[in-house]
Amino acid sequence: MSTDAPETVATTAGALEGRELEWAVNTPELAAEHASINSNIIRTRFPPEPNGYLHFGHAQSMNMNFALSFEKLGVPMENRRTIFRYDDTNPDAESPEYIDSMKRDLEWMGWQPEKTTYSSDNFQTLYELAVKLIKKGLAYVCDMTKPEMEAQRELAKQRCAARAVGTDPDVVAPIPSADILPGRNRDTSVERNLKLFEEMKLGLHDEGTLTLRLKMDFDSPNPNMYDLVAYRIRYTPHPHAGNGWCIYPNYDFTHGICDSLEHIDYSICTLEFETRREPYFWILWALDMYRPKVYEMSRLNVEYTVLSKRRLLKLVNANYVRGWNDPRMPTISGLRRRGYNKQIINNFCNEVGATRSAKVVQMAKLFHVARLTLADTTRRAMAALEPIKVVITNFDEEAGKVGENGMTFEVQNSPTDASLGSHNVTLTGTIYIDSEDFKTEDDPNFYRLTPNKPVGVKYHGGNLICDEIVKDGDKIKMLKCRLDSSEGRPKPKSYITWVSSDGIKCEVRVYGHLFTQPEPSDRWEEELNSESEVIHSNAIIDPSVLELVDKKDVNEWKSNQALQFERLGYFVVDTDTTFDSTTMEGKLVFNRTVSLKEDKTVKKVSSHEEEQQRKRVEQQRAIAAARDIMMTIDPKDLFKLAPEYKDKYSKFDDTGLPTHLADGTELTKSAKKKLEKERAKHAKKFAKNKK
Repeated sequence: MSTDAPETVATTAGALEGRELEWAVNTPELAAEHASINSNIIRTRFPPEPNGYLHFGHAQSMNMNFALSFEKLGVPMENRRTIFRYDDTNPDAESPEYIDSMKRDLEWMGWQPEKTTYSSDNFQTLYELAVKLIKKGLAYVCDMTKPEMEAQRELAKQRCAARAVGTDPDVVAPIPSADILPGRNRDTSVERNLKLFEEMKLGLHDEGTLTLRLKMDFDSPNPNMYDLVAYRIRYTPHPHAGNGWCIYPNYDFTHGICDSLEHIDYSICTLEFETRREPYFWILWALDMYRPKVYEMSRLNVEYTVLSKRRLLKLVNANYVRGWNDPRMPTISGLRRRGYNKQIINNFCNEVGATRSAKVVQMAKLFHVARLTLADTTRRAMAALEPIKVVITNFDEEAGKVGENGMTFEVQNSPTDASLGSHNVTLTGTIYIDSEDFKTEDDPNFYRLTPNKPVGVKYHGGNLICDEIVKDGDKIKMLKCRLDSSEGRPKPKSYITWVSSDGIKCEVRVYGHLFTQPEPSDRWEEELNSESEVIHSNAIIDPSVLELVDKKDVNEWKSNQALQFERLGYFVVDTDTTFDSTTMEGKLVFNRTVSLKEDKTVKKVSSHEEEQQRKRVEQQRAIAAARDIMMTIDPKDLFKLAPEYKDKYSKFDDTGLPTHLADGTELTKSAKKKLEKERAKHAKKFAKNKK
């Protein structure tokens, strides 16, 4: 049943090398031809599918394909080339919006591709190569339905699992009909397949009625070799190629061929594609095309995020977030909107690196990189997120002591870099302080303003003393305070920031983790953090930033103005800003990028949340324990010994498959088939665990 195919050979070690196959070995002629074309050039490619926005994982891939891979290989700068390719073979999921966003994100990240290509530009070539495979007897048109293909695949897996544990596949998983395995179309004539494939191309058949499949290997332990589908009928216009095609090649058939056509040296992907290595090289082997080296690295997983396109799309479509560029999203657009610039993202990717070890990176690492990057380059300003009005009752007296301009102070934009210049702040008779800087009752561990404890006034240097709290019900309406600039005044334990009476009103959005769990589970929608966005709609900021925050300078495709709100964190002007600095009209919006210091406070958890967390931990432990028990059960005893099946069945056949329920009711064929599938899955896990 298998085609004449080379076997897997020993693993090799070295820079960007993975599991080898004899299919992957180029003939001397192909190797010489490739060397004559590339000469000293080493070429990689960055090939995202335009079915969403680029995210953390793509940032790592860009970093690897444009830089890190060459460093690992020791390639001089002048010999490095990277192609940016849209792997656009699925028109149902792709759109011009995604295509445009990827181009803009790549440019913003600072990577310069050798050229930009589209897999769809090769549709004619791919079609001709598919015809070539048909003529070689290595591809055929198949009319099996989706359920039939699933049954065929499951049967092949069961037979493979039986062989893996030393049982007879014809006993464990007998072939009911050649129509199912190897399939009624597999050995049809070249003439028939050429005719039907041409009819598919001409639009003479309905969607879902015919596919083109590759004649691979149903005896392979790798299910990706079970005659994968190379072409499907789709009556969907293509966002790049237009209306010229109604059959589209799948990813597995396309990307290896495009790699070869573009003279790629290293095809780099993530580890979940490791099992696609066989079809990748088989296709190029069957077509006698140059085979690039393939290297798989671990996928970048970051705490408190999801990177699955399906889940990201659900977040957007279900309005859990503001869109693909929501500051909580792990997309490049979302990170940019939150205030992470390309230096932060690229430095983060450099720190994480690229290995074959699976890992989840702590979000704290990204925050740390952000603080290091922003600390020396970000302009300072004072702000209050939840402002309290402060009336300085002796202001005129204090201002009279220092004369004209005596209450205006020059402040360095950066305390560590004088080249960033300075700005002026003016203390006024009414100022605003942040509510976090005031308590109505004294606390020995609180070093800011209270009725019985003076506090220093940043840049002025004097003390602020609270004499009266004016309330409107339970809410503080204002504080009546006085300045003390006398020589004998007590030395304050801290200084608070403030905003003058002509401060600019703004909205500040403070972002936390999108999920409550570091590693969201299959119940990820239930784990969304309801407090991931906290909006301070009445915030106020130092008026010296006026010319920096105008709407004319705000653009969703660039890094917008970043500021350090003193003692509060790093913030960036948001794209929702409509503020006109000339008329002082419109809305000014800021997003918090990251706090100034790592937040080590422990959030108070309710008793209900505590109980839910305890149950979740117990459930995880129970699942792990059950998994350990399952790995000790031989597949033939699965339905007799496994806890979930114990005492459920009363009779079994010779292979251990149940035939009757505990009450004596005979199982239907459908029920037996379902149990066969479960046993095949268990056999595969059992065999893997024994290795």
